[in-house]
Order: sequence, then structure tokens, then C-alpha cells
Amino acid sequence: MFAEIQRLEPGRRHFFVTPDEFGSSSTLAIYGRLRKRFRHYRIGLAPVLLEAGGRYGALRRAAFLLGPTKILAYNQRLERHHLRPGTWISAWLFVRGVPLDRIFLRPQWLAPWKRDRSVYSAEVQEFEGRPLSARRRRIAVLSPYFPYPLSHGGAVRIFHLLREMGQEFDIFLFAFRDRETPDDIAAMLERCARVILVPKTRYREPRWSTLLPPEVHEFRSPAMLGALRRIRNEYRIEAVQVEYTMLAPYSGDVLVEHDVTFELYRQIKAGSWDHRRWRRFERKWIKRYRRVVVMSEQDRALLARPNVIVIPNGVDLDRFTPEIERPGRRLLFVGSFRHFPNIVAYRFFAEQVWPILRPQIPEITVTVVAGPDPLVYWREHTGLADLPDVERIRVLSFVADVRPLYVEANLAIVPTLASAGTNLKVLEAMAMCRAVVSASSGCAGLGLEHGVNVWIADSAADFAGGILALLGDDSLRERIAAAGRAHAEQHFDWKRIGARQRGMLHELLPPRVQIRPAQAADLSRITDIQATALEASQWLSRDYLTFDCHLASLDGNIAGFIVSRRVADREREILNIAVHPDFRRLGIGTELLQAECARWPGSHFLEVRESNTAARRLYERLGFEVIGTRPGYYENPPETGIVMRIFS
Repeated sequence: MFAEIQRLEPGRRHFFVTPDEFGSSSTLAIYGRLRKRFRHYRIGLAPVLLEAGGRYGALRRAAFLLGPTKILAYNQRLERHHLRPGTWISAWLFVRGVPLDRIFLRPQWLAPWKRDRSVYSAEVQEFEGRPLSARRRRIAVLSPYFPYPLSHGGAVRIFHLLREMGQEFDIFLFAFRDRETPDDIAAMLERCARVILVPKTRYREPRWSTLLPPEVHEFRSPAMLGALRRIRNEYRIEAVQVEYTMLAPYSGDVLVEHDVTFELYRQIKAGSWDHRRWRRFERKWIKRYRRVVVMSEQDRALLARPNVIVIPNGVDLDRFTPEIERPGRRLLFVGSFRHFPNIVAYRFFAEQVWPILRPQIPEITVTVVAGPDPLVYWREHTGLADLPDVERIRVLSFVADVRPLYVEANLAIVPTLASAGTNLKVLEAMAMCRAVVSASSGCAGLGLEHGVNVWIADSAADFAGGILALLGDDSLRERIAAAGRAHAEQHFDWKRIGARQRGMLHELLPPRVQIRPAQAADLSRITDIQATALEASQWLSRDYLTFDCHLASLDGNIAGFIVSRRVADREREILNIAVHPDFRRLGIGTELLQAECARWPGSHFLEVRESNTAARRLYERLGFEVIGTRPGYYENPPETGIVMRIFS
């Protein structure tokens, strides 16, 4: 600060004054000494530092008395602003910690003449990914950021569930630009049919001035809304999944609450304006979606709505595999600073826990993975210019692969004092077979038990005590680590979670296949389908109408049929089932069989050619079991029939 003033005012004399010169003197005593020192000078400028603590308080007040109209204040971001009575509002805001570039913002409803207004980009970029398929239904996913690289927990979740959804759906990903590279986009195009990117809005209204949370306005984009509507109509997208609560006004079918935001603000600033408006906004929008997805049973109970379901966070168990722990006293904290509770967590650990630990284990070290641009988010949330330099704590920015850091760590720490949703970093640590010391908020909703598969501590003393206990007892640490891995395997495999995600979407989508009884007018189409299915029985089509014959139509086209008859009470025989080759691999055979079993509860029998392995796999997947064989059952060519049965 002093060097900058010397550079800005090279023609003046400069004096550097620190509070160390005055000890514990009062404001008036310091003022008297300064007035005496500078009685032969005219004060042209009096720069002061607005620090968070009270160290400079008395000196700063003395400077105000000495030169009340000459004060040039520096905040902890080292931004500077003249504090003058004529501009008392901006001076007051600057002293209160408002960033300099937002001090002169005025809400449009109060000052419509102001020119510094929000900027909404009209740019829309579209990228073509994997080819569309008639077999896959089309789903849109809207995200506030591009979910690759995997730099934070939200990106990890979206990426893995997009991968799982892509097994059965064509995905159209809509996202706001987030400094992604061409390689990042290419990685997502392997999994998505289309990627649509829109620049984020430059929001220029004061944060306090709206009824809606400012984060909602920051992601309001006419270009994104227009692109979503156009592409949804053009490609006949059947459902829209919206990630994160602040995007809820875009509307859709599924809203994913990565955390219950009003609960997060309640923990940090209960009763504040942010807390109240988030609670009003969030409760309004969760009523408007057919499904609201939360991360844990705890979050579902908090929202208490019938449309809320749990699809938890997960971990890639094939990627995060255990490795033998190396000797040492190394701690690891993974938490992107773009999510402000992680900054709160880091400060709690560095300022309260670390002073307890450091004297007791001199060789202990800590690695912190703070995500992309940690200093930007640190300054935004703390007002401090720089991260404090703490001995033996190493702070890293974005790390593409955190696995080597888990391998070298002896303990993972999660000092998260405020949290909603569930923490992926806990799951990754458990998957790597590393014991975790966590605050109760940091591991909430994961079904963990203190002393069994995690160590839970909330106060600084207890948190430090947990670290000391586990570092000092190898067998306890190994037992908790092994139990954590087992818990992750049982509950948090992305493959199982992906199946739940796909199941939810199938429940929401209207059935593609319509099934109805066959009529005389349908016989020619049944004959054509049967002729193309050489592996099926070849009957006279007109005979099917004497039994129970049902057709499956896809988009108005008859695609397949099934014929059955009653042979005894609650017992039926499926005489034939066939699907036209143009409509195979679309689940039509499955729909026909499931509808048949639903219509007639009881036992169903069928025969299938021994060589027809594809049909046999389908029947087995649906629950049919082999109960016998019938040699020579089929003709043209002669072949054994496999008899299968299902109970429904």
C-alpha cells in the first residue's frame, strides 16, 4: 500500500506510520502525538487500511481526526476509495466491505437513469456430439456451469449421471460458459448428442435490492431460455432436468437440489435477508416440478413434499480404488473455494484447529485442494487480499486427479461447519480407504456412524483430538478406513445410482409404446411381421383372433404382436411373440411381455428355439426360468424348443 502511494504521488513527502509505534495508546493520545509530529506540514492525503481485526482501529480513528477530508481508505482486497462527507453513502458501503466495482450500483427501480446495467449476451454456441438414435429418448439437462473438468462436487455428480443416463437416452446439455477448453467440450460430446453453451449474464444490480436471490438474476438469460425452447421443440425433447435451485425459473420436469439452499443460509446467517428470500423462492419452486431430487433422506424430510425423492451422490469405485497407506502424518482437505462453506471450513481448521495440532505433532502436514482460482473466491467471501501463509499447510488450486493426494495422505479431514446436501469428498476418501475426520455437517446424510466408519467432531478441540487419536492408533484408523470403503461400495456406486436416475426418468415419460387388442383389419400387418421373424412360430394369422392377441404400436406404427391362451386357472401359454426388424432393440418385446403378465396374473409358459439366444436372454432378464425342453418342437428347420415359465 505504501509503495503504491509513493508511485501515485511521487512529488510529495511520505511518512509511514504503524500502530507498533503507539502500543496500547488511546485514539486521542495517538491523535495528539501525530498532530505534534506533522504540525509543520499540510496533509494532502492520509491513506488508511480497513483491516478485519482491531489492530489498526485507534490509529485509523486518529487519522480521521487529523485529516477528515483527506482519507484514502484501502480495503483488504487493496482496493482504494476516498472517504468524503459529500459521498457518505459510497464511503459507508466501502467501509462495510462492499467491493469497489459494486459501490456505485443502484437498483433500476431507484435510479433508472444509471447506465451501468446488467448485460445479457445473445451468443449461443451449439456443438454436435454422438449421433441421435431412434432407440433412445431425448432428455435435456440444464446446468449453471459446464460439468467438466471435474473440479468440484457438483461437476462430478452431473458428469457421472450424464454418463449413466446416456446409456438409454440422448442427452442435450445446456450450460453457462465456465472457462471450458475444446478438450473439455470434446469429453462431453462423447456422452451427449448436443452441447449448447451460453455466456453468463453480467449482473449489475445491488445484491440487497431484489426480492429474488441475486444468484437467480445472475443466471437469467433470454438467450438460454430461447435456445432451450427452440431446441426442445425442434428435437422433440421429452423431459428437462434442471440442476441447482437458482435455475428453477427456466422450468422443467425435474429439479435437482444439490443442497437445500435456504437451510445452508439458515446455518450461516439465520434470519438474514438472504435466508428469508431463499426460503421463499425455494419453497415456491419445489411445488412446480414433477420431481425434486435431493441428496439425502435428511434433505427430503426438510422439504417435506410428496414430489421429493432421494438420488444420492456417489463415487466412481472403479477409479477410486484403495492403495496401501504410506507411513507419515499427512492430512488432506479437498474443498473447492467456489462453494463458500469450504472457505468457512478452511478458516475454522487453520485458525482454530491447527494451533492445537501443530505443537503436538511437529512433523504434521496438510494439503488443501481449493479448486480453480481459489484467491478470487477467497477475496470475494472474506474480503482479505491474500490467503494467509500458514507453515506446513500447502494450498493447491485445481488438481485434475486427486487420487495421488489421497494415496499419500494418512487422514482426510472435512471441517465443514455449514452444509446442505452431501459431500462427495467424504465418499472419495472412503472409496480410497482413508479414514475421515469430519464435522457432523460435513458427513450429514451419508448414514455414517461415529467411531465405526468415520470420526465425527464439531468443536476445534474435539476435531484436533480426533485427528490425534487416529494418527496415534494405526489399528483404529485402518478399521475405520476399511468400514468406510465397505459403506461406499454398499450405498454409493454411481452405477446403482445411475439406474435410479434412469428409472425416475422412465416414470415421468409418457409410454412410447401403445398396446391394444388386435382386430381383423390388423391381420395383414401381423402376417408381414411374422414373415420377417423367422425364429418365431409361423401360424395362420386369422387363427390369432380366436385367442388373446395384442398389438404394440410405436408412434402410430404397428411394430409387434403377442398371442396367448388360457390353459388352466391362473395359467396361460404364450403362443407367439414377434417384433418387426425395423423396431427391434426399442424395448417393444419387453413392453408386450410385461403388459401380458400384468393383464393375466399367474403363471405364463412359452417355448423358444434353442438357438434364439437373444430372445432367451430377454426372457431371463424379465424373470422367466427354464423348466424343460421339447426336442423337435420346431420345424423349418427342426429344432429343440426350450420351455420357460414366469410367475407374475
